[in-house]
Amino acid sequence: MAEVSNVGTAPKAAAKRKTAAKRKPVTTHKPAAKRKPITKKTTPEFAVKAQEAGRNAFLASLGFYGKAFDQAQEQYNSLQDQLEDRRKKADKLYKELVKRGQKVEKDAKVALKDIELPKLELESLTDRKKLEKQLKKVKARFAELKETVGLKSAA
Repeated sequence: MAEVSNVGTAPKAAAKRKTAAKRKPVTTHKPAAKRKPITKKTTPEFAVKAQEAGRNAFLASLGFYGKAFDQAQEQYNSLQDQLEDRRKKADKLYKELVKRGQKVEKDAKVALKDIELPKLELESLTDRKKLEKQLKKVKARFAELKETVGLKSAA
């Protein structure tokens, strides 16, 4: 029986001593038979095409930036023109308003001269009838001025 137990252990020991099978080295390249042969003719064509594609991409991006700059410049010039037009209109309007103000001032001075203001005497201030008469004259004259100027009263 002893022999049987020795026989059973011998194959296990032999299995442990076996060496692993050698593997082939992993290559990332195709086998030489399947590769296209590199010739001087195909390499320059590829290089020229690659350079041309790169240059075209560069020129396209340069053209894009140039177009964007031109559009920004056009918008800036348009805004400058609009601003200049508005300044001219504002100057013109300002001059018109000054002329209108001078005319209104002149009319107001004439109206004030037309109104007979009593001298600052104590008697004239106490005379109620004279004050009411002068006040009616002033109100009427200012109503005329409002109509000539074109103002509308709030009342």
